[in-house]
Formats: sequence, structure tokens, C-alpha cells
Amino acid sequence: MCYYMNELRKHIEELISLSDAEFVSVSSYFTMKQYKKDEFLIRQQEKVPYTYFVVSGLLKLTYTDASGKEHILSFAMEDWWETDYLAFNSGTMATMSLICLENTKVLCLTLKDYKALCAAFPKMEHFFLQKAVNGHIASQQRILSLLSSNAADRYAKLLKRYPSLLQRVSKSQLAAYLGVSRETLSRLYQ
Repeated sequence: MCYYMNELRKHIEELISLSDAEFVSVSSYFTMKQYKKDEFLIRQQEKVPYTYFVVSGLLKLTYTDASGKEHILSFAMEDWWETDYLAFNSGTMATMSLICLENTKVLCLTLKDYKALCAAFPKMEHFFLQKAVNGHIASQQRILSLLSSNAADRYAKLLKRYPSLLQRVSKSQLAAYLGVSRETLSRLYQ
């Protein structure tokens, strides 16, 4: 079994167990793709063909507003899932972009294959439900942090939860994600 699939299996088996035969079948629903730094997986106003499991590399999910300002919604590193979930699930055009910050390898799953996989393996539906709940909780916590915490507290939380991210993301992108200026981040970063 290739490295990519081993990573997927380890990830899935953090929540559910699969026999070897089950995993061979589960893995058949996924396609592996490689992207280079600065390449787009998703662009605003385009269709979203996949949800992505990050095997290696780093992605940035962004929204660009009418004035052209980029807002960073999330970073996705190894062992994370990412897409524009509204566009992926509804078949509408993307409202967000997904960009590689590093050379990245992902396993891709179409909506059709996602539905077929969940129908064939109800425990995979449970897996995806748990992942969605965890993602929803993380999003709510981030929103609350942006609403109620000062810049120093948001930075400290990020440093505690994702220390490796600080070595992989530029200070300007980190500042944008935290909702502070680059100068404020530089003061906190010392």
C-alpha cells in the first residue's frame, strides 16, 4: 500500500476501524493529486469538484471581498480536510479559494464518491460526521476568539495549538488570519 493511503488509513482509524479488505475498497474512492506552491485547488467563482485530505503540504482557504481584500479563513496541513463546503455540497460556484502555500499532495474525493462511500460503508458516514462536528466546533471557537480575545491571546492560542504553523506561514499571512496588523504581530512574535 502506498504512503498516501497509509496516511489516510491512520487518519480514519483514529475514529473507526477498518479491515484490510474494507480499507482497500474505501481507498478506491480517492484520487491522489499533487500541486505546486502557489497553485490553486479551488478558485472563487468556479465549480468545486473535490473535498481534499492533505497528505503533505500546506493549504490556505481564503475569501476575497468586493474591495479585493483577502481574508484567511483557515490553514490546512497534514491530516486535515479542506474545501469550500457549501459549493462542494450544493454544486454552486465557490465563494472561497484554496491555495497551496507549499508543494502539496492531497487525496481527492468527489461528492458522488463521497455519497457512494458513505452508502457502502455506514461507518465511514460516522467518520465524516465526526470530522464535520469537530470542524464546526473549531470554526465556532475561532469566531469566538476573534470576537472576545485580544491579539495576544489569539496568538498564544494559535502558538499552543499549532506551533509548527508559525514556521510554515509568513508573518503577514499569520497576521491576516489572527485579524491583526503585521506590526502588531511583530510585537507579539518577539
